[in-house]
Amino acid sequence: MNFRLKIGAWCATGIVSVSVLAAPAHAQLDLFSKAQRIEFTPQWSGERFADGRPKVADAVLVRLKDATADEAWDALQDAGFRNQFEGGWKVINPGERLVGRVVTAVFMPNRPDVDSVIRANGKKEGRIGDENSWIIDTLQPGDVLVVDLFGKIRYGTIIGDNLGTAIFSKSHNGLIVNGAIRDVTGIQQIAGFQVDAREVDPSALENVMLTGINVPIRIGDVTVMPGDIAIGDPEGVTFVPPQLAEKIADETEMRAKLAAGMPVAEAFRESGVL
Repeated sequence: MNFRLKIGAWCATGIVSVSVLAAPAHAQLDLFSKAQRIEFTPQWSGERFADGRPKVADAVLVRLKDATADEAWDALQDAGFRNQFEGGWKVINPGERLVGRVVTAVFMPNRPDVDSVIRANGKKEGRIGDENSWIIDTLQPGDVLVVDLFGKIRYGTIIGDNLGTAIFSKSHNGLIVNGAIRDVTGIQQIAGFQVDAREVDPSALENVMLTGINVPIRIGDVTVMPGDIAIGDPEGVTFVPPQLAEKIADETEMRAKLAAGMPVAEAFRESGVL
């Protein structure tokens, strides 16, 4: 297997931050490169962030606030995306529907020799604090941080109230973690900061290592890509590929118009479906 194919294989497994490729200036924790983020989102033709992550327009995010899991499910199934919904969350600060552009992070059980490289590269890059704080620096307004912590609960608490405040101040949005959180009393004081976690626990995060930022991750039965749109509702979370976000918004609006008694042809035309 040549070197390029080896890199592709490493990216596919999620082990993409152990800097097997060093940039001329410094190693990068998010080794899944800008070119790869573009390559692996080939159906998105719109605006992108500087790192290649798809950037669905703010106006579309606002329109998706009314989309339900059922509505998104139908559109995704029709488009051939059959593994985009994950339920079974404990929701902290429920309220307005959670909608945002996904920033991904993946943790794995700690292995000292690998983690020593990760920490050394983080030091070179000027990253400060513990590894669970590094990902917060990447957030933009409207982002939802989505973390694969392999379902770890005890010693699998990605944040407490301090890091929760930092996330919300950067993104003005929420957090989804396949793991746990702590300091729920404090997090409940962060108005508007919705968190979907598997569980809560008083322990601190231990014995894990951060192995990727803005790389493909697994959340339950879903493969989540950076730039997907997370839509949370009482049933769970739907992860929408960016190229389907506006279609789902259009169809949601069309159904609302039909329910209000608008003639079918007019509802289709005004919702952009026709």
